[in-house]
Amino acid sequence: MVETVKATCHCGAVELGVQLTDGLKTARRCDCSYCRRRAVPAVSAPLGGVEVLRGADSLTLYQFGTGTARHYFCTVCGIYMYHRRRSNPNEYGVNMGAIEGVNPAEHEPIPWNDGVNHPSDR
Repeated sequence: MVETVKATCHCGAVELGVQLTDGLKTARRCDCSYCRRRAVPAVSAPLGGVEVLRGADSLTLYQFGTGTARHYFCTVCGIYMYHRRRSNPNEYGVNMGAIEGVNPAEHEPIPWNDGVNHPSDR
């Protein structure tokens, strides 16, 4: 069963409709050079599972390294919203803390993935 949730940035400029792959069970963090600096847990959504309901013009894109991962942020408040994954370019990772009614601290421990030794970097 696919669960649909709402995710918003801090200032409310950006609102997403997200179809979660398996609810919050997919929560994880990544320790690559970028993700470990933001330490935000992300949950999974299929490529067609993220819809920008409001604020598409307030989103900005950040890419680095291989350019496979595409990280989207609110240009007003700076909150990371979602990204197209390098580990699986057929899905998105969505900021768990941006999902309405979800406090990541209530779901600890949240596992870390090894992004430092990613197969694409070899």
